[in-house]
Amino acid sequence: MTSSLTDRERVVAWQTQSLLLDYPDDAVRQRLPLLRAAAATLPEAVGSPLLSFCAHVEATPAGTLTADYVATFDHRKRFSLFLTYFRYGDTRKRGMALLRFQQTYRAAGHRIATTELPDHLAVVLEFAATVDPAAGVRLLAEYRASLELLRLGLWEGRSAWSPVLESVSATLPPLGRRDRDIVEQLAASGPPEEDVGLLPYPTNRTPGGASV
Repeated sequence: MTSSLTDRERVVAWQTQSLLLDYPDDAVRQRLPLLRAAAATLPEAVGSPLLSFCAHVEATPAGTLTADYVATFDHRKRFSLFLTYFRYGDTRKRGMALLRFQQTYRAAGHRIATTELPDHLAVVLEFAATVDPAAGVRLLAEYRASLELLRLGLWEGRSAWSPVLESVSATLPPLGRRDRDIVEQLAASGPPEEDVGLLPYPTNRTPGGASV
């Protein structure tokens, strides 16, 4: 975690990251000046990667960017934005983990759209930024290994969204030994493959439209 990051800077970072990880439609482009201005107020380790990604969005044709988003996050599970997937795959345990996310939101008086799974990184970051930062950072810390796997995958794949995950990681504590062990294990074996559904959660869709 960037030691100089204040509570206010952290929530500004999470809100900016959340919007930049959403499907890059016209609304995201319209917000670019605001997002760029917000990123410019943050410490370099957090803000500079966001400014880099904003420049990429601005320089990339809309159709190219949306196609890249779908190809990256909707068709490649290695780059899943759903945090519980890395640990539980498509198993019943994942369904229970999703329920715990939802219970955390409800305890804070927050409800998300029924079309969104509660572990989508953009949803978690928005919750942490706008509703309950303490509960939000606990969720992010609990799935620190998942975030690291996503960060590494995007970096190795040279994804345009890699800087956004670098920025997210810079708002969190460094990986502990336990999380490093989980990262190594999952990197070697992948998520569990027991395909029994996500009860009590139905299959939902990403902002880009593909199901997970």
